[in-house]
Amino acid sequence: MASSSAKKIKAVLPTTRPHWVGDGFHVYPVFSNQAFSKALSPFLMFDYGAPREFPPNQSSKRKGVGQHPHRGFETVTIAFQGEVEHADSTGNRGVIGPGDVQWMTAGRGIIHQEFHSEKWSKEGGIFEMCQLWVNLPAKHKMTKPRYQDISKDTIPTVHIRANPGDTDDAGACTADESEGSVRIIAGEYGGVKGPAMTWTPVNMLIVQLNDKGKTYQLTVPEDHNVLVFARRGGFQLQDGEKKPTSLAPQSIAQMEMGGTDLVLVPQEKDAQLVLLTGVPIDEPIANQGPFVMNTQAEINQAMVDYRAGRMGR
Repeated sequence: MASSSAKKIKAVLPTTRPHWVGDGFHVYPVFSNQAFSKALSPFLMFDYGAPREFPPNQSSKRKGVGQHPHRGFETVTIAFQGEVEHADSTGNRGVIGPGDVQWMTAGRGIIHQEFHSEKWSKEGGIFEMCQLWVNLPAKHKMTKPRYQDISKDTIPTVHIRANPGDTDDAGACTADESEGSVRIIAGEYGGVKGPAMTWTPVNMLIVQLNDKGKTYQLTVPEDHNVLVFARRGGFQLQDGEKKPTSLAPQSIAQMEMGGTDLVLVPQEKDAQLVLLTGVPIDEPIANQGPFVMNTQAEINQAMVDYRAGRMGR
């Protein structure tokens, strides 16, 4: 039975067909036709690359996406399997592997490239990742670019148990009592803060629920947009008003504002979800290609600045 303060389900977004980004990322556009809408703010876009096997690449041509610009938002890349190598026009370089995260603030403008890492590409294997675009408010859209290389060993974990009732904040428990876990990339959970620096209040959590059929109650902010993505395994979402809503693997649920409890029942053992919450940015969104600003005039200026080399080389 869901609690009286349960988050209610607004919609389960339709699943979409995958497409290639470059030749290295075969992704599902998770937000479907809601991408770049204020309805999901501050989140703009979500591409999920489901597990896919790449054979060893002995060619000198690397797989991925070559140099391209961004302005006005942030890209967040989470590696689940395989390795992603990043390089950009401000001199940042890095390789992230399973459990690591790259958080890049494009701000006033940056040019970067993303490839399978050279070492991993030669060996081949299963590749799985996701990339989110997070909006910046108008006052920060032209901020200096910033790059955060977040290794898995810097991302804290809170252990949780099922059916916490009203006795424990967010169901937190010791590792010995654990029936699930929450990895905190950004924001906080159970009083524990994640390493990512954000410009507006954002929680980005990887949640694992170990026990099939048990009820888990997660605590989320009342005034945030809340999105629940089923990375592995399906879930039943309960809100106490109607019969449970099924969330199939690789689908995402958008929750209503209000309420602080997210009530889920995993349909498989060791199911996992990506939980996103954020305070909406109540500003116009103008987007075109790799730029996200507030007006079309600002988009036009971004194109001029890119062609003039003002975003670096």
